[in-house]
Amino acid sequence: MTRAAFDYTAFASAALDQLRADGNYRYFAELKRERGSFPVAIDRSSGAQRPVTVWCSNDYLGMGQHPVVLEAMHRALDETGAGAGGTRNISGTTHAHADLEAELADLHGKEAALLFTSGYVSNWASLGTLAERLPDCVVLSDAGNHASMIEGIRHSRAEKRIWNHNDLADLERHLAGIDPCRPKIIAFESVYSMDGDVAPIAEICDLADRYGALTYLDEVHAVGLYGPRGGGIAERDGLMDRITIIEGTLGKAFGVMGGYITGPASIVDFVRSFASGFIFTTALPPAVAAGACAAVRYLKTSQAERAAQKAKVAQVRARLDEMGLPHLENESHIIPVMVGDPVKCKFISDELIRRYGIYIQPINYPTVPKGTERLRITPSPVHSDADIDHLVAALSELWAQCCIARQPLAAQ
Repeated sequence: MTRAAFDYTAFASAALDQLRADGNYRYFAELKRERGSFPVAIDRSSGAQRPVTVWCSNDYLGMGQHPVVLEAMHRALDETGAGAGGTRNISGTTHAHADLEAELADLHGKEAALLFTSGYVSNWASLGTLAERLPDCVVLSDAGNHASMIEGIRHSRAEKRIWNHNDLADLERHLAGIDPCRPKIIAFESVYSMDGDVAPIAEICDLADRYGALTYLDEVHAVGLYGPRGGGIAERDGLMDRITIIEGTLGKAFGVMGGYITGPASIVDFVRSFASGFIFTTALPPAVAAGACAAVRYLKTSQAERAAQKAKVAQVRARLDEMGLPHLENESHIIPVMVGDPVKCKFISDELIRRYGIYIQPINYPTVPKGTERLRITPSPVHSDADIDHLVAALSELWAQCCIARQPLAAQ
């Protein structure tokens, strides 16, 4: 008897149905950004077009709309055309790429920088290459690290030890148990994107010095936002010289696209020469690189955007406290408003956009652990006082409708 062939589409459909039943299926709202209108966008998801206010963008400072960035991109497009023409190794290295890498190295006080097509690729390629090629390497990865770091380490097939999130005692316990002669990489982030908490960078550097480890710091949620020139938490705390490799993105506070690493020239060149994720990937369009370069240069000198964003974050937190709406306390710009139920989290997100014209994506498992479902709010300098009033009032009404516990003022 002939056995029936495996039904691939049925398998996929059943898995998707389970995601929907669990409240974890990801729906994408079709938003049209309009120049000069951020944080307002046009929602096209239901066929009809209507304005919505975006409260969850990673364009933290609105630089994706900034005239300095747009002018640089238009100028580069007119001068160079659209694409880069190939990988960096073939014909894709342009003056715009070299110019941007020089600006990024300067931003972090490093000898060299290397540009990738995204922050994900920069982590995956760099960590994967270093961990694979350093002989008998051990990678010590913070338990809260981003998927791009995890995948890079996994791809390397190097020994991996996961230390408890921001737990210095646990990190040292692991380090003390490793042969002092073995290469070691401590991989961690400065600002963690879901909880918004910040790593104890100085103390991690102390341990790295004591045990002879290379430090790899992901600053994607901090570059542009912290430090006198936007170099991130390490710059803010005067620690950039103690970090071996600083990785960042151009797609968040800098408002464009791309990822990068900075560090000693020999290590950066090593990654450039051996990382398949760099070697075999078409380069970013020169206009994108030019726009990112303009954003980096601008934020090295302008404090206005950072100061305004910090004020808006404090304002939103205070208003949430007034309403008893629970949010995780942290020192960063990320405000996780805690729902604690995937179905309710999805319902609140849907109702916010449907009834109130507010767009905030629900953050459910597996992005966060079950029971910690949340709305991740990221105030920007261009959110108005009226925007904040509308957001807090809408959340308060939906909290009551969903019978979610509030946080007593005295407990805050």
